[in-house]
Amino acid sequence: MAYAIIRSGGKQFRVEEGATVRLPSIGKDAGETVELEALVVADGDETKIGTPAVAGARVTATVVEHGRGEKIIVFKKKRRKQYKRRQGHRQGFTAVKIDSIG
Repeated sequence: MAYAIIRSGGKQFRVEEGATVRLPSIGKDAGETVELEALVVADGDETKIGTPAVAGARVTATVVEHGRGEKIIVFKKKRRKQYKRRQGHRQGFTAVKIDSIG
């Protein structure tokens, strides 16, 4: 099974054809295609590793949806000082469907 490791938003993801992956927010509308740079491309026994990206290897994907992840609570406290701060955060994401690795 062919797979690739891509970089998007400063993070790395392992993807396969036909898979849906949540990436950090991308400025594209739903239905548009986006090309992502491949750091590693593997197909069976053959593996290509880039420095930093594999030359000529691109991963094409279609934007499925945009959304926001689960809420996390950021809580700061200093003991014995009556200092407490509570703040929530929801990280935005873009779900993409991997069309081809090549």
